[in-house]
Amino acid sequence: MAEGLRERKKRETRQRISDIATGLFLEHGFVTVTIAEVAEAADVSVNTVYNYFPAKEDLFFDRSAGIVDRLARWVRGRDRGESAVAAVLRELRAEVEAVSPRVGLMEGYGRFMKAIHEAPALRSRLWSIQQEVQDNLEAALREETGAVPDDPLPTLIAGQINWVHQTVMAVIGREMLDGRNPGEVSREVLLLLDGMEGLLSEKVLNYAVRPFE
Repeated sequence: MAEGLRERKKRETRQRISDIATGLFLEHGFVTVTIAEVAEAADVSVNTVYNYFPAKEDLFFDRSAGIVDRLARWVRGRDRGESAVAAVLRELRAEVEAVSPRVGLMEGYGRFMKAIHEAPALRSRLWSIQQEVQDNLEAALREETGAVPDDPLPTLIAGQINWVHQTVMAVIGREMLDGRNPGEVSREVLLLLDGMEGLLSEKVLNYAVRPFE
């Protein structure tokens, strides 16, 4: 369905506010920048900012929606004959090998991570996002395997898969914070992924294999 003019203007306004806020946060720090300052810089009212972003943290993590369902989406889209963790490893390797900004392999990502480290509210929100990633993954695993509600295996497998994802993201964040070259970090993380895959048990590696028929 084509996007209407009203919807497009709202989307553009929301994106403009978010982009301006991110620039202010990275330049001056998340804690010191106020919503009023964001509104003034974006030439909108404070109420308008809150209409689009209920909390200040929402301005910083504006693109978190694409992250919270990432692992669940990869699992649901796995190939026939491919297990849940194999799909995640394949997708992660592709992103890392491509030196993709979607996993933080980009110039300037260190400033983003620095802002998080300096703001307890952002660290707390990041933890919540990471938990949501795992919850969505567990729900996808239960749905894909038809597991009964009290089956603990989807919870355990989700924890293992999310460990891989969180470790990769944490290492990239740390290295970019140290000012490393994205290409160099990419090569190192590919080796790390190989090492983590070697630590996973056969039960994890062969869980939720999509049947050929």
